[in-house]
Formats: sequence, structure tokens, C-alpha cells
Amino acid sequence: MWMSNCKLHIAVLAVIIFQACARKAPEPYGAVPSPQQVEWQKMEMNFLVCFGPNTFTGMEWGLGTESEDVFNPSDLDCGQWVSIAKAAGFKGLIIVAKHHDGFCLWPNPESTHTVANSPWKDGKGDVLKELSDACAAEGLKFGIYISPWDRNDPHYGTPEYNDVYVRTLESALDGCYGSVFEEWFDGACGEGPNGKRQVYDWDRFHETVLKYQPEAVMFSDVGPGCRWVGNESGIAGRTNWSTFSPEGFTAGAGAPPGDTLQIGNIHGNAWVPAETDVPLRPGWFWRESENDKVKSLQELVSIYNTSVGRNSLLLLGVAPDITGHIHPADSARLMEFGAAIKEIFSTNLAEGATVKASSDRGREFKAANILDGDYDSYWAAPDGINEAVLTFDLGAEKTFNRILLQEYILLGQRIKAFTIKVLTADGSWKEIASETTIGFKRIVPVETVTTSKIEISVSSFAPPIINNVGLFMDKYDQ
Repeated sequence: MWMSNCKLHIAVLAVIIFQACARKAPEPYGAVPSPQQVEWQKMEMNFLVCFGPNTFTGMEWGLGTESEDVFNPSDLDCGQWVSIAKAAGFKGLIIVAKHHDGFCLWPNPESTHTVANSPWKDGKGDVLKELSDACAAEGLKFGIYISPWDRNDPHYGTPEYNDVYVRTLESALDGCYGSVFEEWFDGACGEGPNGKRQVYDWDRFHETVLKYQPEAVMFSDVGPGCRWVGNESGIAGRTNWSTFSPEGFTAGAGAPPGDTLQIGNIHGNAWVPAETDVPLRPGWFWRESENDKVKSLQELVSIYNTSVGRNSLLLLGVAPDITGHIHPADSARLMEFGAAIKEIFSTNLAEGATVKASSDRGREFKAANILDGDYDSYWAAPDGINEAVLTFDLGAEKTFNRILLQEYILLGQRIKAFTIKVLTADGSWKEIASETTIGFKRIVPVETVTTSKIEISVSSFAPPIINNVGLFMDKYDQ
């Protein structure tokens, strides 16, 4: 009898210990992303393909009066665009299907200013079809940019134009081109052929996208899916919250100030992460005079660090030439860029390290999770603990100049500040970085340092959560 009771007590004790160790996950903090926004953020880099009449006229913003005959690529090859994107590490392509000139790269039944009236393929061509098919074949995602401004449509500047624009959206989003991962809304609102400006019905536009492509992330100055970063220089805010309060603002002239777009709102009521758009060339559309002005490899790596590395997504503008191919100068640079990013981040110098936290909420959320390579595995502090220290023993001296950190954004963005120290040769700790936000991904540039231990201190609005830390050597962005 005594042995039976003893075994029972041991079993009960084991259950109690297990329950104490297997504590529940942290509660979400503030606004959180949708599953689509999480997958969008994980893409990290996409193309914005800028191609249309401007390619042939050399203009950035066409007048809308260009003849349809202007559009006539001699050897359009969407497969080449997709192959280059994939080889360079990009995950999706967004096509400028209609720019401000109103010309449509698909046979939009709402307009006569389309490929259907061009000499290309005797009016039987459809760029959206060719590109969406090429994306599907290579496993890349397909997105669409359709400018609401239209310098060609006679209805622009009247209430009827909103109906025309909705039907235009429907013709591109109704499923004939498959799934659309992002719908890109430019906020430009200039004069139309009648000299009037349009009052856009944004609510109706958004409803149309949701009706036909409910999984699509919608871009504009104020979202709702993702927001403009506020510049075209490739630089997100050094402090960058994915949380944002869009009330009182609209896309275009009614957009928030540039610093708000860059930084977001520290306690914003919606999850609207930043997208950083920047052209590979000086302009968005191809010009022969810019064939030798493609951004350098160092510039592109720097842009990666100030976009993806600052809790943003990089949308790189790529401009096919009049043949319908990405120019050799552009494709060569993109290949170099993709290879450089792969080289930099292929070897995590923190791999194999041991990690200790000043506190954790049990074995399911232990510090070692930070280095296990599983995105959904993370370290978390206990409830009521908003400050913590993580100490990494690298096991040997390692030399690096980039430190990567990630929060588990499915539970919100909560870390408001962090500092990084390294152990010096004399046994003292030296601070090498002091920053604010982390978010989905933060890459901190530091002077090249050699050490065997690093210490990361975080301060948070709720129990901090980190799912990845990496140490890397970047020889390109110096």
C-alpha cells in the first residue's frame, strides 16, 4: 500500500512539475498581423515591374494622349523577368498594369487605351496573362498595380469614373490571372482629360479587392495591408513600428507626414507595415541613357540593410527595355545582388552558441529556441517582466559586423529599445549598439568586432519575445 501511495504522489508531482514548466504562450500585444501580412513580410524582396508606353517614349508620367501604336515590344519575355527575379532571391513580381497614362497591359473592356488596340501580337496580347503564368510556373507570387489616376479616360473627374475604375479592378482581379498577393494603389490624383480631379471612393475600391482577392495585401500611403515608407530612396525609419493609426488620413495628398510613414505609430491601432519602394535605375521606366546608371552592388546591399533590415519589405523597381527583356546591365547587377545577400546571410556565426536569459516562461519558451532555426519557436519572458538580458556564449572568438534580430510578430510588436554589448579582451563589457524597434527583422550594422560573448538587453511594452538572433559578416556595405 505504501509503495502504491508513493508512486501516486510521484505521478501527481510529475504532473504538477510538467504543468509548471509548460506555461502558456504570451498574450498578443496590441495590433497583430493577419496571416497574409505575416507571409507578405516573410517574402522580404519583390520586383515592381515598370513597363508600358513610357518605356517607348522615355517619359516617367505619360500624358495619356500617346497612341496605342507606341506599345510594341519586339520580343516580350515575362519568363525572363521571373527567372531573373527567382535567381536573385526575390519572391514575387508586381506589374504596373496601368500607370497614370491610363494604358492597360491587358485587354480591359472598360478602355480602348489597351494592348488590344496596339500592334503588339496584332492586338491579341495580354501581359498580365503571360506574367501570371510565368510566375505560377516558377513558384513566384503575382501582384498588380493599377493607378486610380487616368489621364486618358474621359470619365475621370466625374462620379462615373469610380464605376469605371471598379469595373477595371474587377477585370484584372476576377480570377482570370490567378491569385494576386498584393494590390498596389498609387495615391496620385492629377487632372484628367477634362481638367478635373477625381474624388476617389477608396472604401469601394477596397471592397472590390476583398471581394475578388480576399487574400491580397493592399498597399497605399495608409494601407490597409501595408503602407508607403514615405520616400523612394530605399530607407525605412531607423525606428519603424508596423503599428499605425490611419484615421484622418487618405492616400495621396491626404497622406501622413513623411516621418510618420517612416516610423509608424508606437501604439497604432492597426497593423500596417512599411513597404520600401525604390527603382534600380534613377527612373522607374527604362531609358537607354540610364543603361550605365544602374545602382551599384554596394548601394543595393545598403538598401537591403535599410529596408528589410529595418522591419520593412523591399520593393525594387525593375524596368524591362523596348524589346520586353530586362537589360543585361540590370540583370547582371541583380544576379550580383542576390549572390551577395546569400553569401552574407548563409553563415550564422552564432550557430552552436549557448544562450542564457535573465528570465523565461518555461521550457517551451527557453532561450535556446532563439537559435533553433524554427520561425515559430521563440524565447519569451514571463508575464510582468518587460526587461530582460540575453547572453550568448559563442564558444570561441567570432568576427562580425552585422547583428540580426527578429521578434515573433504573430503576437505583436512590443520591443521598444535594445542595447548590444560584447566582451572585450580585458574581460569588460563594451556597448556597440543602442537601437529602438526590432519587428519582423532588424539588421544592426556595427564596426567589425571580434568577441566570444555578446549580451543583448531589451526593454518592451509587454513580455519580450525573440525568435531569432544572428551574427554575420558583410563585406559589401562598408
